[in-house]
Amino acid sequence: MIRSFLILMIFSTANLAAQTSVDWLLDDRSYRAEITQQSDEISISNGLIKRTFRLGPNAATVAFENAITHESIIRGIKPEAEITINGKMYSVGGLIGQPNYAFLLPEWIERMQIDSNAFRFSSHETGTPVAPFEWKQTRPHANHLSDNWPPTGVALNLNFVHQSPELADILITVHYELYDGLPVIGKWISVANQGDNSVLINDFSSEILAAVEYSHSVDTRNTNVPSSNIHVETDFAFGSMDADDANSHVVHWLPDPDYLTQVNYLRNNPCLLKVSPTVGPEYNLKPGDTFRSFRTFILPYDSYDRERQGLARRRMYRKLAPWSTENPLMMHVRYADWESVKTAIDQAAEVGFEMLILTFGSGFNIENDSPEYIAEMKKYADYAKSKGLEIGGYSLLASRTIDAENDVMLPDSLTPVFGHSPCLGSVWAEKYFSRLYNFYEKSGLMLLEHDGSYPGDVCYSTAHPGHEGYSDSRWNQYQVISKFYQWCRSKGIFLNIPDYYYLTGGNKCGMGYRETNWSLPREQQVIHTRQNIYDGTWTKLVTMGWMFVPLTEYHGGGVAATIEPLNEHQDHYQKMMMSNLGAGVQACYRGPRLYDTDETKMMVKSTVDFFKQHREVLEGDLIHLKRADGHNLDYWLMVNPKGREKGALVVFNPMDVDISRTIDVPLYYSGLTDQVFIKTSEGQLSRGSVGRDYNLDLNVKIAAGDWMMYFFE
Repeated sequence: MIRSFLILMIFSTANLAAQTSVDWLLDDRSYRAEITQQSDEISISNGLIKRTFRLGPNAATVAFENAITHESIIRGIKPEAEITINGKMYSVGGLIGQPNYAFLLPEWIERMQIDSNAFRFSSHETGTPVAPFEWKQTRPHANHLSDNWPPTGVALNLNFVHQSPELADILITVHYELYDGLPVIGKWISVANQGDNSVLINDFSSEILAAVEYSHSVDTRNTNVPSSNIHVETDFAFGSMDADDANSHVVHWLPDPDYLTQVNYLRNNPCLLKVSPTVGPEYNLKPGDTFRSFRTFILPYDSYDRERQGLARRRMYRKLAPWSTENPLMMHVRYADWESVKTAIDQAAEVGFEMLILTFGSGFNIENDSPEYIAEMKKYADYAKSKGLEIGGYSLLASRTIDAENDVMLPDSLTPVFGHSPCLGSVWAEKYFSRLYNFYEKSGLMLLEHDGSYPGDVCYSTAHPGHEGYSDSRWNQYQVISKFYQWCRSKGIFLNIPDYYYLTGGNKCGMGYRETNWSLPREQQVIHTRQNIYDGTWTKLVTMGWMFVPLTEYHGGGVAATIEPLNEHQDHYQKMMMSNLGAGVQACYRGPRLYDTDETKMMVKSTVDFFKQHREVLEGDLIHLKRADGHNLDYWLMVNPKGREKGALVVFNPMDVDISRTIDVPLYYSGLTDQVFIKTSEGQLSRGSVGRDYNLDLNVKIAAGDWMMYFFE
């Protein structure tokens, strides 16, 4: 048989923009999530992604598509979950008998069969997303960036039961959420014991995808290639300031034993996604109890472009962790006595700062729960509030030792992540968290900088009250820390955590820097600041990472590294402020004071006022253009297509000579398409035209050692 092929020649692109959908990264309002059902298939879709389930003979994902690229995300059918109960593993849903796992043909699905040992689909419910915990919104300046909580969209629950008598009273529900305007599916499982006997949940996989592979390497020498063009993370993340690292213990890319036709000679291509804990949970599910897994979020990319992929992840955080857009200007107060703190509060209020942290080494002791000390801290909080400020303090959790009875117990060949750590299931930990709850209930403090948060240590002790032994130690310790952070979020308590706890309630972690670099000479610190921000915002919102400005000596370096006396180094002080605020990034200004003379006060206040005037765009998304190298201009573009100022080009000149140059400014993600008004940070106005490639040629002239901003409306 001869088949004909259609070749379409496009001679004109004049109507292309009118024919294509609005880019969801510019305007996501038309991408509403919905659930549709036809016969024995049910789909969740929002115009960006679509996942379709066949409900018989067992429920299974039979299609998962990227609606923007029209590509399939999966190449075959796997169980919707797996669970090990009382030492035996069971599939949850799924179909078996697919002849080739390189692709999935509709006619194959009709012939596929049920796994006789699997949990079987029994019913389904639909609804809308429900918040996993409360977010008390107390910082109104974040409202222009954050989305609704919980995020709007649709929810689908698939219920499964087992045919065997010993599991007849176990109901497994697989939960799915799809959100409006976001190509992300949330997924988790719950297990309800409706019988009279306890069962032990040893292990589970809450997501299993036969994903379309990213690469097709015949050999296996190169192990650094991406597994698939999708991003996966969970709210069971810890041990890193990077999402992939923090999820590496739970997001697993493995070879697919069913994929016999793959190009890789040894069939080792890591294209099977399994999301499951490495240890545990070893959960004793008692009669009437329900076990709930962590939540997994699947984000298929619609491009291989690094910036666009980063923008997609940043949009995900705006919707799923909107508290990460809270972005108060903060001072790290060096001393915790009343006079020092009062002076810091007064100064912060004068120049427009919004939050103070009683920093490490200040003398602040959050573990002192005496009524007298809490009353003293309430005086601090009340005075700060009277000045329009919030105040809180520092506590070290892990990275220290308590004693042999309460520390993490490991074999001699292993050490905790931080070298030392108490176990969060120990008697000491019970008292520690009880003190924290009590302290924040009574003191009025509104911030916790929780250093050395739980990094995922396991514990072999069988004497700690919070866990039975090794197998349940990680799961149970994480419940302790996540419950506390979620409680803080419900109270509006700001959380600085040097770890990836955003989806569990954390506001910020470090942008990414080496602490000892703040002992370098001042001029080097400025370059490092802009490099750290440029590098740290590929996947983080600018509001998600804190930076550092050492007003006093930090990790050494002497007078060459120190800003104090502030009035003698105002130029450097302002460069550090603008390097951070020019990207909407808040730094920890660590010292006893924010200014020492009226002139210094005027500089700090005017810089803060300038930032607040343009906050809407400066807290938008950072588009990466030219990384700082110390011997040429460096610059980035801030964009907020929903704002009045839709773009801000921020240019720095580290050289000792003036530089004039034409910069090609890519305005696509600003939403500007035609004529633009351009205003400089010095107030000069002009007009410009955006080209058909969405770029604008802009002539800039930056004085030696200076900076300039260009705002686009």
